[in-house]
This record gives sequence, structure tokens and C-alpha cells, in this order.
Amino acid sequence: MFSSFSSRRRFRDLSDAEILALAISSEEDDARIYRSYADRLRAPYPGTAALFEAMAEEEDSHRRRLIGTFRDRFGETIPLIRREHVEGYPSRKPVWLLETLPLERVRREAWEMENAARSFYETAARHVTDASTRKLLGDLAAAEAAHEHRAERLAEEHLTDEATAAEDETARRQFILTWVQPGLAGLMDGSVSTLAPIFATAFATQDPATTFQVALAASVGAGISMGFTEAAHDDGVLSGRGAPWKRGLASGVMTTAGGLGHALPYLIPDFAWATGIAIAVVFFELWAIAWIQNRYMETPFLRAALQVVLGGGLVLAAGILIGFG
Repeated sequence: MFSSFSSRRRFRDLSDAEILALAISSEEDDARIYRSYADRLRAPYPGTAALFEAMAEEEDSHRRRLIGTFRDRFGETIPLIRREHVEGYPSRKPVWLLETLPLERVRREAWEMENAARSFYETAARHVTDASTRKLLGDLAAAEAAHEHRAERLAEEHLTDEATAAEDETARRQFILTWVQPGLAGLMDGSVSTLAPIFATAFATQDPATTFQVALAASVGAGISMGFTEAAHDDGVLSGRGAPWKRGLASGVMTTAGGLGHALPYLIPDFAWATGIAIAVVFFELWAIAWIQNRYMETPFLRAALQVVLGGGLVLAAGILIGFG
């Protein structure tokens, strides 16, 4: 009903020449996108980059076949028509322009592109009138449908066990640099640095409500401070540690969580119970930090436990002594 008010063409109204022109521009765009992925991934993931280069070559071969058919039927002038000019053509978010794009997201986007291309060729083959053009479009639909198997063969060729293991290790290191390292720093800061003010307030006032207010303010304030500090001090370009907002988010959230862990027990009205639970939570947090250090940072567990638990215990003791004083 509203198509008359739109500048976009309906697919069923396209001529054979326009359908071929649309197919040509789509193949050209897909090849460029695959090469953009390859350029982005070449340094950290050379095997996957080679896979996308090969897929771009496949798209180039399709484009050449389409141009040959167009030239034979309609001459040298190809109409300018693209996806965005046609109603109902699936729009594609320009994810290839993002500064950081997870490897699995890239692969998933590529598979979705192949599925969209297959659907387009199947629809186009039903609309064209020329038998040879219909055969070509049907062949290309079958080729796109077979790309999943082609991708598997390319993966076997380019993504050897050694290459895949190397890429997985690179992705793991990036995850640690972007999320685990700043998150761990935040958890340590939130768990340890808030111990003294929280427990000093607790033993000085012996009022759970007041203690919780101070603890909440200290935890949220520390989280905001740590988040902005982490995001501001390194843009990730030279260090390769990932987007600043991701590291700031990880650091800020974990700092707040670290402080709130031993603040929440003070919602219990009974001071003795609240304090006992809070102290138990503190030692759970410290052991959790030691485990994360051992799991992701490869710090020997006993050394990590000694450093974290001893340091946290000293800060806890300082807060209690100051509160009594």
C-alpha cells in the first residue's frame, strides 16, 4: 500500500537487466566485505584471513559470470542498482567497519551473507524470463548453498589444527587483556580497598544501617573511579588491550561488586550476625581472587593466595582496629 510513497523499487518490478545488475553489485559488495575481514584478521588470525580471501575469490568468479551474461544480453552499460534500492532486500549492518569484532561474530556474519545470497538467487531465478539467465542464477543459488561445504573444505585447507590452536590462544589472550585483567584489578581494588572504611565504620558505630550506607557509597564511588581510570589511561591502540569502554566497564563493575560483596550483609539488622557474615564473605572474595589469578594469569595458587589473603587480612585488621580505636 505504501510502495508508491517509497523511492525503492519492488523486486517483482525489476527487469532481467536490473536483476542481473543487482546480482553483480551484491557479489562485488560481498567480495569487498570478505577482503575487509581478511585484512582485519590477517595479523592475529592468518588462517581465517586466508579463508576469507578464498571466499572473496569465489564471489569474484560469480561476478565475472554475471557480467558475461549481462554483456551478452544487454551490452556494456550496467544499471546502477544496489541492495538499498530494492524493497524487502535484507539490509546489512556494517559490522565490518567496527574497530573490534570478535572472530566468531565475523564467521557468523559470513555464513549469514551466504544464506542471504542463496535466497536472493533462488528468488531471482523465478523472476527472470530468459532461460540461460535463469540457469545461471539457479547455478549460483546452488553454489551459494554449497558454500557451507566449500567453507568446510577451505577451513580444512587453511585452518589446520595448529592454526586453529594458535588462533584460539590469540583469542584467549585478547579476552584476558580486555576483560579478565581489568576485571580482576577491579575486583581486587573493590574487595580490598573498601575493607578498612567499611569495617572501621562498622566497629565504630555498630549500626548496620549506617555501615551499609558507607559501604554502598564506597563501593559505587570506587567502581566509578576505577572504571573511568581504566578507560582513560589506555586507548588500546598500541597496547592491544581492546576497546577502552570494555575495559572500563569490566573494571568498574567488578570494583563495585567487590565492595558490595561484604556490604550487603549489613542489610541484616543484627550487628553481630551481619559482621560475621561480612567477614566470611571477605575471605570467600579473597580466595576467589586467588583462584582467578591462578586460572587466567597463571600465578601459582599458593603464592596468589598468600599475597591476596595476607594483604586483605591486614587491611581488614586495620579497619577493625581503627573502628575500635
